Amino acid sequence: MSAVADADAAEEIVWQGKFITTKRRGRWEYVGRARGIRAAVILAIDDADHVILVDQYRVPLGCRCIELPAGLVGDEDDTQDEDVSAAGARELEEETGYRPGRMEVIGEFFSSPGMVSESFTLLRAHDLEKIGEGGGVEGEDIVVHRVPLATIGAQIAEWRNAGYAIDVKMLTLLGPGILG
Repeated sequence: MSAVADADAAEEIVWQGKFITTKRRGRWEYVGRARGIRAAVILAIDDADHVILVDQYRVPLGCRCIELPAGLVGDEDDTQDEDVSAAGARELEEETGYRPGRMEVIGEFFSSPGMVSESFTLLRAHDLEKIGEGGGVEGEDIVVHRVPLATIGAQIAEWRNAGYAIDVKMLTLLGPGILG
């Protein structure tokens, strides 16, 4: 059976929790977000060319992970119709303590399309104002990092050597260095 034939098969929900759903279509098994929840990922670079990053412990990885700030859109009953830019601004402030003057939608992306149907909207935060310490909501234990873009490759290598996981979305910052 080919992937095209699997596409014509009915989608079957195997299990559904509050935030994720495991599904089967033909011979493909994959995971998606439950209840129409989406994700917003924020690329925040300040006026001094420093990128704002976060790290937090990620249970599936068993270690802390370096990431772009991000959060869920529509994950609570009262936010199901939340605008992605408003959610991104809210998450950036909550996680990092930076308030954006303006949010720009870069586009929708899929991080692992062979096993996860979830997409995220990448947003660029402009005109940042530091208004707090960040750290996320209770229990998130988010650490904020402000890193010069000029040294991002070396900093990521240092974190990797220290045992941190590096989120795939960090490639947005490494791209030019990788391409030479």
